[in-house]
Amino acid sequence: MSLSEADFAYVAGLVRRESAIVLSPGKEYLVEARLLPVARQAGAASLADFLDALQRRPDPAVHRCVVDALTTNETSWFRDREPYTALSGTVLPELVSARTATRTLRIWSAACSSGQEPYSLAMTVQQDLPAGWRYHVTATDISTEMIGRARSGEYSQVEVNRGLPAPLLARFFTPSGTGWRISPALRENVTFQQMNLAAPLPSMAPFDVIFLRNILIYFDVETKRTVLRNVGRLLRPDGYLFLGAAETTIGVDDSFERVAIGRTSAYRPRVPVPANTGGNR
Repeated sequence: MSLSEADFAYVAGLVRRESAIVLSPGKEYLVEARLLPVARQAGAASLADFLDALQRRPDPAVHRCVVDALTTNETSWFRDREPYTALSGTVLPELVSARTATRTLRIWSAACSSGQEPYSLAMTVQQDLPAGWRYHVTATDISTEMIGRARSGEYSQVEVNRGLPAPLLARFFTPSGTGWRISPALRENVTFQQMNLAAPLPSMAPFDVIFLRNILIYFDVETKRTVLRNVGRLLRPDGYLFLGAAETTIGVDDSFERVAIGRTSAYRPRVPVPANTGGNR
């Protein structure tokens, strides 16, 4: 049975309140596919029965399961490749030159899903930083389920086959049953925490690089502005923000300027134009 209009509206409203993600009409098939396993796990005879029971007896824990199921996004190792090429070939050399006093870099993977992005960032940085330098990757996601998976550092053979070069698999992973586990030497440089980007953010030290990729597309314009404002406060004045290929700050937040880097682009805090303090002549 197809999802009713009322049930879809209920789920869309719940997801909007909890995550700020907009489920527009036409996504009924996605809601059904993602929530049927949740309904079965809860012992409901059907998705309609599951949603009816949840509306009559709201349960924050079940709400969290619904949101987790509907905010799990596509991911892979070194996704789209070009942002990592830009990071390695342009951004890191520039930041290394600018951070000689601290010899430390901080990176934020702001929608980390099951962990492939932050670990890909860690592998890139660990390979390219000069000896004696330190780095740390902070990885956040709204889904508690995804944070748990990412924190475990465990991946199946199918998952490592999606974009992970064989030399990096050999260097940064160890066999674990029929799958693979992130090596402790890499894992110690990455921390994970649950976070809603559209809500007030916790106190964090500023970052040199922020990957906020393929998440703004799920928000309306006002939420995009809120997220970019929140994230922008945590980006160093000479730092870099990477968005997804279909995303931009243009027309949304003019405090950033777009810069081309090879075959991709990034965004940097716009330098304020000094006010004209000269008198009339």
